[in-house]
Amino acid sequence: MTSRDTTHLLARPDIYDALPRPARERLEVVAFGAIQWPWLLRSLWGGRKADKAALLHRLNLADDALPHLGSWKADTRFLMHIVDAIEQSRPATVVELGCGASSLVIAKALSMFGGGRLISYDQHQEFVTATGEWLAGQGVASEIRHAPLGPPPGDWPGLWYQLSDLPTDIGLLVIDGPPWALHPLVRGAAESLFPRLTDGAMILLDDAARPGERIVARRWQKRWPGIDFAFDRRGAKGTLVGRVTT
Repeated sequence: MTSRDTTHLLARPDIYDALPRPARERLEVVAFGAIQWPWLLRSLWGGRKADKAALLHRLNLADDALPHLGSWKADTRFLMHIVDAIEQSRPATVVELGCGASSLVIAKALSMFGGGRLISYDQHQEFVTATGEWLAGQGVASEIRHAPLGPPPGDWPGLWYQLSDLPTDIGLLVIDGPPWALHPLVRGAAESLFPRLTDGAMILLDDAARPGERIVARRWQKRWPGIDFAFDRRGAKGTLVGRVTT
């Protein structure tokens, strides 16, 4: 399976249910699921066909390069944010959390605007392998790495990527994982990478309209005054955009 395939409606519950998590966190997942189901349903829509066509044309990709968006994949608005960020800031290094359709967009945009390096992490080894082969077949360079889930850093709940060989000069951080099924605030642990951001670096958080991500955004704003955060409500899922200012 790659991001050319249709994504399952549920985010691999067979795997996540087997991972060790406190009962309290499991109950919080159920509670947030009851609250944020309208956002989850909206996320099944990948965006307008015209917007996807414009994205593919901008990147000089074939019309069928991204046949299936929506569900747990990035929507066209988030992908456009990625291209805009790369064209404007020309990052030397992009780190992505959660590989997939966005990986192709990042790698293609880097090849067109500055030729930076993509390092992408995902918890599913088979998906890492398939995505790496898919991108290679598209003629773009990338480093797709397996990062199993384990204890999170700091005071964040859920599980987090066990990352290795992290670069110290991240110019763009793209956050589209882990899935909320682990915990509604699970992506908050991405702040453990913020000290590695370069001056003027950007952060893009997908699914920012969901209640859990909104709580994450408020905590980040309090903890990281040197990063200017703004919420873009356009698109199916919303995007939190951060820029290092000091």
